[in-house]
Amino acid sequence: MKAIVIDQPGGPEVLAWREVATPEPGRGEVRVRVRATAVNRADLLQRMGLYPAPPDAPQQIPGLEFAGEIDVVGPGVTQWKAGDRVFGLVGGGAYAEALVTHADCVARMPPSLSFTDGAAIPEAFITAWDAMVTQGRLGAGETVLVHAVGSGVGTAAVQIARALSARALGTARTAGKLGRAGKLGMDRGFEVQGGKFADDVLRATGGRGVDVILELVGGGYVTEDLACAAPRARIIIVGLMAGIRAELDLNLILRKRLQLNGTQLRSRPLGEKIEVTQTFARHVVPLVESGALRPVVERVLPISEAAAAHVAMAANEGFGKLVLSLD
Repeated sequence: MKAIVIDQPGGPEVLAWREVATPEPGRGEVRVRVRATAVNRADLLQRMGLYPAPPDAPQQIPGLEFAGEIDVVGPGVTQWKAGDRVFGLVGGGAYAEALVTHADCVARMPPSLSFTDGAAIPEAFITAWDAMVTQGRLGAGETVLVHAVGSGVGTAAVQIARALSARALGTARTAGKLGRAGKLGMDRGFEVQGGKFADDVLRATGGRGVDVILELVGGGYVTEDLACAAPRARIIIVGLMAGIRAELDLNLILRKRLQLNGTQLRSRPLGEKIEVTQTFARHVVPLVESGALRPVVERVLPISEAAAAHVAMAANEGFGKLVLSLD
């Protein structure tokens, strides 16, 4: 088969589309013929040598999500057959014509979805649901603040909040992204200048603050999060684009009885990955099938143009997902 391979850390130019060995499924595994994948920031970090794949994933082939068809089922697999249309998350290896994963780490893709739309769903919607709903316990009538609202996870989070009858606020660095997020169901948006947004959020919530914060930026944003969090709010830290350090007012954490959770999907053990996939299949996929949730695709490129897709993601100018097609 062919795959995008990182032979050495570096810029987008190190991504090479070449022949590699086709993986074979073992017991309890399936092989998927990948029809489309999508670009994630983790792929860029892996390419630069800053975020290696977990030990059970291909080390030189990036790619965290896929949409395609079951190609071969391994011994002991009874729930899938060749030709089934599926999508899901992997620790790496999705920039390829085929990948192998555990049979319980794939979900059935709604028949109405194209492969390119399907590939834009798993990472964004699994991450958003797991952080915001499973860990953040967002419920109807509550308010969530979604940072980087124009990102793949951000666009998914706004839609999930709307589906749960929660109020979504969002931040971005451009007014254009806020306008587009408003069409997805975001109630209020804030264009962040100089890393400050807490005062605006407090004004928008009548001084109360927000119940859940989906922190996709990190760094100094966390300092502001504490200031605009409501009593007993849950802050879920997912991304660190703004850095790994922040100044925290511990008195605010104590006085407001706040919870700060850090989360990462890629490094979780297999059992937990199966759990989030099954939660996705039970709760998120039916909402996609009904039309309540939909993928937001900025652009589709052929897999051979993966380097151009990495350049586009690094520029932070897109809205939603960048998808790579293998058809």
